Amino acid sequence: MKKLLALLLALVMVFGLVACGSKNETPEEPEQKTEEPAAPAETKEPEAEEPEAPAEPAEPAEETAGIKIGAILVHDENSGYDMAHIEGLTQACEALGIPMENVTFKYNIPEDETCYDTAADLADAGCNIIFSDSYGHQTHMGQAAAEFPDTVFVACTGDLAAGSGLSNLKNIFPFTYESRYVSGVVAGMKLKELMDAGTVTDPYIGYVGAYPYAEVVSGYTAFLLGIQSIVPEAHMDVQYTNSWYDPVAEGEAANALMGRGCVIIGQHADSTGAPSAVQAAYDSGKVAYSVGYNIDMLAVAPDAALTSAQNVWAVLYKATLEKYLAGEEIPTDFATGAADGAVKISALGASCAEGTAEAVDAAWAGLKDGSLHVFDTSKFTCQPAADDSYVVDEDGRVISAFGLDSNGDWVNDCGEAIVDGYFEESVLRSAPYFSLRIDGITELN
Repeated sequence: MKKLLALLLALVMVFGLVACGSKNETPEEPEQKTEEPAAPAETKEPEAEEPEAPAEPAEPAEETAGIKIGAILVHDENSGYDMAHIEGLTQACEALGIPMENVTFKYNIPEDETCYDTAADLADAGCNIIFSDSYGHQTHMGQAAAEFPDTVFVACTGDLAAGSGLSNLKNIFPFTYESRYVSGVVAGMKLKELMDAGTVTDPYIGYVGAYPYAEVVSGYTAFLLGIQSIVPEAHMDVQYTNSWYDPVAEGEAANALMGRGCVIIGQHADSTGAPSAVQAAYDSGKVAYSVGYNIDMLAVAPDAALTSAQNVWAVLYKATLEKYLAGEEIPTDFATGAADGAVKISALGASCAEGTAEAVDAAWAGLKDGSLHVFDTSKFTCQPAADDSYVVDEDGRVISAFGLDSNGDWVNDCGEAIVDGYFEESVLRSAPYFSLRIDGITELN
């Protein structure tokens, strides 16, 4: 019965993409993965607890004891991406005094009807708020949201909430481009050291990307811009794996890039495949260093790993749960970054160049006080747009760019993203929408 009703109500939501306003829409790109199931325990109502930190808002014992939370994960703790969500939600609950027995984790849920079934089962079990962590989950979360109007559904990497017409469907995402930029500063400092020593003459960078989607494009562009803030002539090739989690393919892509002459390999993929391959190349005597994603890669690349760009999901989970507990409206789209501690980089590896810590501190300070804009249009050029999604001047500087797609054709056609000379990322909606291909980056496939 719940499936029949959901299919009817889903018609109201899935094609609810409306004309662009100032605050989002668009389906942009699918996110993520799959893996082997773990067996999460079902939750039960515990007795009320006294909050541990009186300074925290929204902590009445009755409220924190009564809330039931569901979490739908596309993989399990073996994936760095999913582990970041598990840790983030756990830390948020601990900070708010929510007992962990009130949280039900559902692991290895694919981006298909299984997600709807899982979301509906969690709602039937009494969950008040349900999170999912993969882009492809969101349409199924929307189906469940239409059927269960008293339950809040939060897609952590979605972009359909604003156009859905559903007040209980939400999207959240961190400013990942900020941590990408800072990790690029780390890579740039190492590249400069290698060039100053004469070890490297061509500032050639490689990047292992999952898919050619805006989230990946935004991240690798920010990474190169961070590098170019130290080594302006740096250039980069991107090799796609067409998978979010494939250790073998990621390792092969890293090896292919190093074979072309790339000396530092970045990544937007969820396994340790690329850093492991870089460490093996380093051990063989090759000049090779790695910048990872999601988790600290020093365990698998103790000499080659410089740092990893990381999201602090606890910040977004906590802010969302605080509003729910306080009875406040949760924003349809919520995104934040360095200013609120929602992004970071992992510990600097031993191979980092001298002065890297100071350069990193300066970058974070600029991001936090607003003096540094990652996508400052004076810092990059683009070829003229073939699809009219942006406009460049005679020097190739972007002077206007759309951030949103009103009709689902994968071309941004509304929502001005250029403000005061820089591209405003994750403001028109929470999920990234920077998809410009700047000069200096070559996509190999």
